[in-house]
Amino acid sequence: MDLDIKGLRVVVTGGALGLGAEIVRRFLAEGARVHACDIDEAALGRLGRQDGLSLGACDVADPQSVERMLAAAVQAMGGLDCLVNNAAVSGPLAPVEETEIAAWEHCLRVCLFGQYYCCRFAVPHLRRSANGSIVNLSSAAGKFGFTNRSAYAAAKSGILGLTRTLSRELGPAGVRCNAVLPGIVDGDRLQRVLAANAQAQGRSPEAVAQDWLAHASIKRMLKAGEVADMIAYLASPRGRSISGQAISIDGDLQMLA
Repeated sequence: MDLDIKGLRVVVTGGALGLGAEIVRRFLAEGARVHACDIDEAALGRLGRQDGLSLGACDVADPQSVERMLAAAVQAMGGLDCLVNNAAVSGPLAPVEETEIAAWEHCLRVCLFGQYYCCRFAVPHLRRSANGSIVNLSSAAGKFGFTNRSAYAAAKSGILGLTRTLSRELGPAGVRCNAVLPGIVDGDRLQRVLAANAQAQGRSPEAVAQDWLAHASIKRMLKAGEVADMIAYLASPRGRSISGQAISIDGDLQMLA
């Protein structure tokens, strides 16, 4: 399917590794222009030189850093058509009464405040686009909650409210805003989360993974490319009537253990 997004100007936060890097690759494969940003400058460098790709360091938890990054992205690409808010951290793993306050706040600042900051500075540019869109990465944790990860679940739930509100605010300008809620996406980040949960429970990562998959109708881990495909579709003209939605890509997951 030709998504008709050749030349689309896209910013992807947290674009150096994992799902973010897969999103970058998906847009580039469609002929889009992409500005990938990340706090990990070394990882950004490993993306290498590619046609249509520009890079920039950014800490999404710092509004000044976000403002500088978006200004550089707009200058590099000549405008902005799509913002993909992907940058996130897993946050602390502990019961709420044992969670370090600073760690809890940091997770919210990266995962939720960071998306607000990016939207805040991107929207004036998106309003000038003929195909403007925002795709916010939430999570199954934002829908179900996630035991011992209260900060992450709270942030990902907050993204849903932000998304629906921005859809209402920006719809009259032709800018759409959606949230994508991935389930269990295989990759380095998931393996780290599995390892941390397994250590906390005194079990193997494989056993924890099987517990999670037991609550899904389709009992397999997702590939990052499946999520990237949906994001590219939402950013394309084919998704021009889709806005304000929370779209789960999770194999019909019913809960997170």
